[in-house]
Formats: sequence, structure tokens, C-alpha cells
Amino acid sequence: MTATLKKTLKTVVPIAIGVFLVLYWYYKTAPSDREQILFYIKEADIFWVSLSLLFGLLGHISRAIRWNYLLEPLGYKPKLVNNILMIFMAYLANLGVPRTGEILRATALTTYEGVPFEKGFGTIVTERVIDLFMLLIVVLITLLLQTDIIITFFMDRGLNLNGIFMLLGLGLIGFLVFVLFIRKSNSNIALKIKKFVLGLFDGVLSIFKMKRKWSFAFHTLFIWSCYIGMMWVIKFTVPATANLSLSEILVAFVFGAFAMATTNGGVGLFPILVSKALALFGIQQVHGDAFGWIMWIAQTLMNIVFGAISFLLLPLLNRNKQ
Repeated sequence: MTATLKKTLKTVVPIAIGVFLVLYWYYKTAPSDREQILFYIKEADIFWVSLSLLFGLLGHISRAIRWNYLLEPLGYKPKLVNNILMIFMAYLANLGVPRTGEILRATALTTYEGVPFEKGFGTIVTERVIDLFMLLIVVLITLLLQTDIIITFFMDRGLNLNGIFMLLGLGLIGFLVFVLFIRKSNSNIALKIKKFVLGLFDGVLSIFKMKRKWSFAFHTLFIWSCYIGMMWVIKFTVPATANLSLSEILVAFVFGAFAMATTNGGVGLFPILVSKALALFGIQQVHGDAFGWIMWIAQTLMNIVFGAISFLLLPLLNRNKQ
């Protein structure tokens, strides 16, 4: 397979999957239900939608501030406005091809702030590790708060508690075998993986060398509070979801996070999975779909608008650094 074909597939396949999921939802939804969903979307209270967008903006600004805490020990302190614009550019790029935003962000940091690519990219990888850790914490809290509902969800799909523990056990055994193989093997692939993993650990452990550890921790908690808050306030745009509790919203948040992680920007899959999550609490599909689409449309438009503005502003504000 040629490099050009691989690049084309990385661009086309995620978009094709997203289009397929949207079409799948469209044709699986009755015309009367689609009309009702569109009605909820059109009539969504602009106040709650705007508040959700505000939470999103605050989360991105907080992420830009936190990014400098990782760069300071390396001897760099980019302008905050540049950090913000780079982050919005990255989110927009990820809507097209997943994970390209991280590369674009590190490249822009090199171009406009003089930070070597590998160092800038290393801080972004560290951020992602922290984000994964935070997501796992949210998942664990959700499991503790909604244990019965989640176990019932898996059992209804033919997977009992013993099966879940068996899968976790097999996964742990597989991971340990993989680690043992990497440690003992001297092959080129094993050595590259070992070097990469050690680099990740160095990046994560460098957090403890920062001068502003508590500020970093505060912004991490604030960022994830904003993400959850974005979804929490959207519940008030659909009357049937207005009384959902925080723990119930967290289940929808976890389902939505999975959709965002597995597709480019959650296109198509985000509303479907969020609706499935809300159905666990007796929310009809029409209302769950409306909730999911309002949430996805709001955050996607935010990333598109502010990402496009950032692509224009960043080079203009840094004309002397290009």
C-alpha cells in the first residue's frame, strides 16, 4: 500500500463512517420522529445552548493555560492567545482526520513559538495521558453511581458480570504478557515500543517536577468539570430530559466520550450512543436523539467557527515570527 493511498484512506474512511452513521440514523428513524427531533433542535433554548458553549470555551482556555505549565520546565512560555488559537485549530483538524490536530498543534508551536517539535509533541502526549486518566476516573465514578443500570445493560446484551470480569482478567493477562515480551525482546520493534513507553512515563512523571503542580491539578479538574457541565445544561433544552440527575448525565457523558474517541468528532455516532445511554433511564428515543443532536451540533459548530477563526488569526498575530 502506497503512502498516498494510506493518507487518502485515513482522510476518507473516518468521514465515510460518519456519513454512513448519519444516514443509518436517518433511515432507521420514522418521519414523524424526525420531525419531532427537528422541532426540539429548532426550539432549543438559546440560553442553555449558549451556556454549554461558554463551558466549552472556558474549558479550552483552561487547557491553554495548563499547557504552559508543561512547557515551562522545558524553558518555554508561549503567549496564551497563541495557545488558545492552536488548540481550536487542533479540534477543527480532528473533525476531518482524527489525531491530525495534535500534529498540527505541535507544528504550530514550533512555527510561532520556536519550541522544538518533539518537545511540544511530548507535552501534548502527556496531556492525552492525563485526559485518559481523568476519563477512567469519570468512568469509575459512573460505574459506582449507576452499578445496577450498567450491569443490567450488559446482561441484556448477553454479557453477565462473570463475563465482564473474565474479559477484564483476559485483558490484564494479555497486557502482562505484552509487557514481559517487550522487556525481554531485543527486536527493533520491541526496542522502539520500549523507548516510546519510557518517553510517555518520563512525560507523565515530569508533572511532579513542575513548580505549579496544584495549579495544573486545578485546571485539569476545571477542564473536565466544564466538559460535564456542557452536557449537564443541555438537558434543559429537552423537557423530557430536564429532570435527569448528575449520575444519569454521567452515563450519557461516558457513552458520548467513547463516540468522540472512536470517530472524527463523534459525527453520527455521538447522538446514537447518547440516546442509547438515556434510554437506560426511560427517556424515549425521540427525546434522547434530540438531546444528542443538540449537544453534538452545538459543540461541533463551536469547534468549526472558532477553529476557522484561529486558522486566520494565528498567522496574522504572528506575522513577524513566520
